[in-house]
Amino acid sequence: MEEVIRIKEEFYVLATSTLADSRPRVLKYGDTCGVFDQHGDILSAGHLQHGLYHRETRHLSRLVLRFENGPLELLSSTVKNKNSFFAMDLTNLDFSAEGKVELPRGSIHFFRSKFIWQAICYERLRIMNFTSSKVSLCLSYEFDADFVDIFEVRGTKRERRGRQFEPKVEPASVLFTYHGLDDVVRETRLNFYPQPSRILAKSAHFEMDVQPRAEAFLYVDVCCERGRECRPPRSYKVALSEAKSLNERIDAHRCRVTSSNERFNEWLGRSEADLQLMTVGNPEGPYPYAGVPWFNTVFGRDGLITAFEVLWVEPAVAKGVLQFLAETQAGSVLPEQDAEPGKILHELRKGEMAALKEIPFGRYYGSVDSTPLFVMLAAAYYDRTGDLEFIKSIWSNIQRALDWMDLYGDVDGDGFLEYARHSGTGLIQQGWKDSHDSVFHEDGTLAEAPIALCEVQGYAYAARKGAAKLARAQGLTSLAEHLSKRANSLKERFEEAFWVEGLGTYAFALDGKKRQSRVTVSNSGQCLFSRIVCPERARRVAEGLMDNNLFSGWGVRTVGTREARYNPMSYHNGSVWPHDNALIALGLAQYGFTSYALRILESMFEASLHFDFYRLPELFCGFRRRIGDGPTLYPVACSPQSWAAGAVFMLLQASLGMTVCGTTPYIHFRDSYLPAVVDHVLIENLKVGRSKVSLTIRRQAHGVGIEVIRREGDVEVAVLK
Repeated sequence: MEEVIRIKEEFYVLATSTLADSRPRVLKYGDTCGVFDQHGDILSAGHLQHGLYHRETRHLSRLVLRFENGPLELLSSTVKNKNSFFAMDLTNLDFSAEGKVELPRGSIHFFRSKFIWQAICYERLRIMNFTSSKVSLCLSYEFDADFVDIFEVRGTKRERRGRQFEPKVEPASVLFTYHGLDDVVRETRLNFYPQPSRILAKSAHFEMDVQPRAEAFLYVDVCCERGRECRPPRSYKVALSEAKSLNERIDAHRCRVTSSNERFNEWLGRSEADLQLMTVGNPEGPYPYAGVPWFNTVFGRDGLITAFEVLWVEPAVAKGVLQFLAETQAGSVLPEQDAEPGKILHELRKGEMAALKEIPFGRYYGSVDSTPLFVMLAAAYYDRTGDLEFIKSIWSNIQRALDWMDLYGDVDGDGFLEYARHSGTGLIQQGWKDSHDSVFHEDGTLAEAPIALCEVQGYAYAARKGAAKLARAQGLTSLAEHLSKRANSLKERFEEAFWVEGLGTYAFALDGKKRQSRVTVSNSGQCLFSRIVCPERARRVAEGLMDNNLFSGWGVRTVGTREARYNPMSYHNGSVWPHDNALIALGLAQYGFTSYALRILESMFEASLHFDFYRLPELFCGFRRRIGDGPTLYPVACSPQSWAAGAVFMLLQASLGMTVCGTTPYIHFRDSYLPAVVDHVLIENLKVGRSKVSLTIRRQAHGVGIEVIRREGDVEVAVLK
């Protein structure tokens, strides 16, 4: 099970059993998601992450299929069709009566399938009799609904809960109802087809005769209703057709990336499918939710970084993220939400506990980096698309974000962005490494607020540089010059205040007394990503990142092995995060270290081969790579997780040294490399400004060669020396 412990008034997930053992299967559409075991069951005991969730409330806490009051044997289990369809092959075990085997194992095939569509989980059970005689079967479903908030599932205790009514039982359905303390009525309705032989408050029983070589079917619809908002269920066939049609429409307009290596294609394909899964159907529009199950909602930082990762291949994600974050930008000082005018959202929660403010995350702004990343992404989106009209529509939001950086983000007026929480129950650490113990000094003591993180200064630098470009594009010359000067001044101060000669890299942070946190961390690689690093020091930073202290063989660790708080099994103090490695790789490539970026890409690809469905999780442990072993799983990592899924696209961009510009437009390649196992990469239907191009990138003796297969419009494609 998972629990949440509170340390110094913080929330953390503690693993007391491991997802690595249970290997759950995940479905999602919009703000409804399901976590099942490989049989397709939702188990209650010992598997507390299991459930069917809608708007961060668990609407179904148990759903178990039984055959003759016993389990079925699993033959195969997979999630396919762009992650939208969960299919299981099952069969019976030996069934005995009075010491005699009446039905041998493997006589009946059960094909169980399910998918989620518009707040309803549809399930079909197809039963095939492979014996030569009629078989009379007894099947049953056991079910329950507890309506607990996602934070309760994680272990947070509540003093009071709302009222749960006795289930309402009808001949072919059961209705569970919960009236929350937030005065919202939440309901779960289970519909069964055909009508059960016997139905009780928490079980439905079916007696079926199946002729030899014949089929029979059972259907279950689980409807999640909140204030009677759920649509009536369609038939399984109609709903599945609608879900497939939506995916097909999306695919028809998507840029497609494939390679000569089938296993590399599996990684690409699963990552693309995960991003689609985390985005499609969300009520916020094309905004990728962070991760299932704990973070199936909007996170500012996660959405922004995911948008950066896929910007070259799918810029519409960046537009969706920027639009929603502009709409939810803070407008006033609200200490309980860590909100200040112009600040960009950190987290949005929709459950009962958030509505009642039992947790501070209903609409929470406790991140120091979301605001500069918002401005930085806006500039990058303009470079990628040339969409100045959209930039003008959010220009006031960009200006307010810049004002926040000047007025509220710089707590002490020294020119650096710092954070210190104002909410008594909010996050202590407000960078991307937000564990309570993630920012520390070389002796292991924790840094005290206000804290200025090195990578956040890089984001601020890039934000002002990017905003200057946007101002210039709108004819605001004096503002552009002012922003450029502010950026250059920050870069100079950063070099003076953060460089640690003895480490050959930048300090992790400055604490409230302006003391350097002199530890080797991955954050310096993100300084390369923002280009705040001076060229003279970039090589030393790059070599430090690829040294065995930080590089595990599978990727760059969050914290070096020599540091006081290094722990390869920790969340932020020694683990490996794919998104972190993607940002580092692009930073390395931008400074000419494309071969290092390639090394990270190859390591991440090799890591993907050891995970279910080639799906990189949120993070994995930072143990040194051992011959014959794969990476070590982190127990409660989200999988799928958006910025882990997006990592492959940024890693590929980095190793290819690829720049896609929509304002000119052009596609340039510089110091390009392909992984050793990939002979060529095919990019189809890539939109650049008003143009469109398909091209093949082939390995050559020295670098790569580019073949343009199709070109619509005037777009330059060039390999630069």
